Amino acid sequence: MNTQIQPSFVSDNSFLGGQKTAVLITLLAIVLILGIYHETIESIVAIWNRSETYAHGYLIVPFCIYMIWKKRPVLTSVDYRPGYVPLLILAGLGAGWLMAAAASVQVAEQYALVAMIPIIVWAILGWNVFSTIIFPLAYLLFAVPFGEVFIPPLIDFTADFTVNALQFVGMPVYREGSFFSIPSGNWSVVEACSGVRYLIASVTLGTLYAYLTYRSVTRRFVFIVCSILVPIIANGMRAFLIVMTGHLSGMRLAVGVDHLIYGWVFFGLVMLLLFWLGSFWREDHLPVVSDRDLAESDQASSTVPIKTTLGMGVLVVAVAAVWPVYLHYLNNKTDIRPIPEISITDPSGKWKIDPTQFSDWMPGYVGFSRQFIGHFQHENQHIGLYITYYRNQQQTGKLISTGNVLVAEKNSGWRNISGDTRKIALGATELSVNENVLHAASDHLLIWRWFWLIDQETDSSYRGKVIQAVNRILGKGDDGAEIMVAAAYEHNPEEAVSVLREFIADMKPVITESLQVVQSESTRN
Repeated sequence: MNTQIQPSFVSDNSFLGGQKTAVLITLLAIVLILGIYHETIESIVAIWNRSETYAHGYLIVPFCIYMIWKKRPVLTSVDYRPGYVPLLILAGLGAGWLMAAAASVQVAEQYALVAMIPIIVWAILGWNVFSTIIFPLAYLLFAVPFGEVFIPPLIDFTADFTVNALQFVGMPVYREGSFFSIPSGNWSVVEACSGVRYLIASVTLGTLYAYLTYRSVTRRFVFIVCSILVPIIANGMRAFLIVMTGHLSGMRLAVGVDHLIYGWVFFGLVMLLLFWLGSFWREDHLPVVSDRDLAESDQASSTVPIKTTLGMGVLVVAVAAVWPVYLHYLNNKTDIRPIPEISITDPSGKWKIDPTQFSDWMPGYVGFSRQFIGHFQHENQHIGLYITYYRNQQQTGKLISTGNVLVAEKNSGWRNISGDTRKIALGATELSVNENVLHAASDHLLIWRWFWLIDQETDSSYRGKVIQAVNRILGKGDDGAEIMVAAAYEHNPEEAVSVLREFIADMKPVITESLQVVQSESTRN
């Protein structure tokens, strides 16, 4: 009988040893790949360090390790079998990272890299392991600093909610964009009031709470949805209460930093209420191991030879490393040609250079290579033309960036009231532009703007990023410019539409030709 037990004992040790070796190979592959993509990792950590909104990123990895550790009884009972299908997904993520890096879309780079980690686990350890710890692996995505894209719509929602609530209680309100006035004073919904911090914190904690507290997929989904909706609505209520507090106190309370403190206190109470209500349907007292897991644990597990696992690890690293190598090759082809001055004149003589500046407004750009600012007049019509040109774009200076704004300074007196898109008929062609309305104390501007990207034009920042990435990957370079034309009006923005359309119809060919000359002209020795 002893001779029957001994071989089984040896086999189990051999299997456990094979498991541990496979896990070590996987960890080594992850470390090597993160080292290869170290600049992307450094960009994530840098944002954690400088922004309180994303400081929770330091906690995500420990949370994931803890959740994976809790799964170890199941992990020791499933098959560890490498798979080749994940290599295709890994290659796709690498290509996505390359596109993002070529277009300087940092958040997309970060997501692509972090998403590689679960796929590496799937490729080396197999589907059974991957599916067992899929949530902890997916939770790693919360480490990526993301959420700024939601700030504009959150500002709009908060402003809508606050103004509607004030009108509901009978308060007279005058509104321009995110700025509004009530009899006791003026208010505005800015980035700090958007509630994006509350939303990020709520979704991060709510998702973890749902996973640890519930077993039902439906309950988890419902709670996560609540963790998204509740902070958005609560932030609207917070803004309304702050305005009312300021109004009722004669603008002595909740008009400075104290309203941010009130906001976090209010948010904390709302989240406690949400978690307390969610606890009534908790299922964490139920067994963690599912019936499928129990069935698998009763079966004899097997593993593949170490050489196979090691070979897959080498293949995974090779597939992931191709993309940074190609990016390094592109970076070594940096265009060092000096950029000539941009010159725009009307050869027909219709639009004459106006030596006077009809408006003191100026857009705010960061890190541009060249800029043209000109004012034109035809009869009693006045137009401002602003062209900002970029080459060899980096994170600190790029054409399509949230750092480039229409109103650069809060105390400039200008406010961005609204934004939309408009299609302009230019003979047989059509141009799509972004349209913005700017107000100052006594001036009003209508602005049309679009991007020029070597041989294509677009009003979409997303499409513009894709075009830039493709141009750079194909070796065309990353030259690009944003073109703005501005005209003043008195009462209605439509007053400026005809003059803007006429100027673009007359001058767009000249502008395009000038930019093409700048892009193609090389240094004369």
